[in-house]
Amino acid sequence: MNTKPLTLLVLYYSRHGATRKMAEYIAQGIESVPGCDARMRTVPSVSTVTHATESEIPAEGAPYVELADLQECAGLALGSPTRFGNMSSAMKYFWDGTATEWLSGTLTDKPACVFTSTGSLHGGQESTLLSMMLPLIHHGMLFLGLPYTHAELMTTKSGGSPYGATHWSGVDGKQPISDDTRKLTIALGKRLAETAVKLQRSE
Repeated sequence: MNTKPLTLLVLYYSRHGATRKMAEYIAQGIESVPGCDARMRTVPSVSTVTHATESEIPAEGAPYVELADLQECAGLALGSPTRFGNMSSAMKYFWDGTATEWLSGTLTDKPACVFTSTGSLHGGQESTLLSMMLPLIHHGMLFLGLPYTHAELMTTKSGGSPYGATHWSGVDGKQPISDDTRKLTIALGKRLAETAVKLQRSE
């Protein structure tokens, strides 16, 4: 029997810290499941100046994702702030460069979930979650949402969706993550890890 810990990739982009904090809660949920480790990764910003480049190592936060992270993970949690109801350009730029992994089936049949944060209360949270699902569907991943057995979905006033975890960060990005959102985000990470364990056992 394989006793090696399962690695779950938590891939996010964050400008003001809210999506990064959600990623940390996702990781907390993952690591609450025995035998599962969370691997935090981010993507570099995309510049409007075509010759500008980012440092190879971020100044803070998680390291930049590498394609090997996709190969080595047993599942994926994908997070981005909302950009006009869509994922950030930095995150989309990364996925636009994964054609080789798509053709080889690197992510096929691995579980996935999505999460987002936005500055306005009705700023396109669910459409952003759906936009992040699209490349993962093409990669053949298996989607997990948040079932309504989580009572917080019925009571939260600052985020939360059956499509994935969401957070309203406020215009300045400083609105704290509510207790309901924290619980839902941790639960999503836990569900991802539990599903990865079940899929491994069925092989």
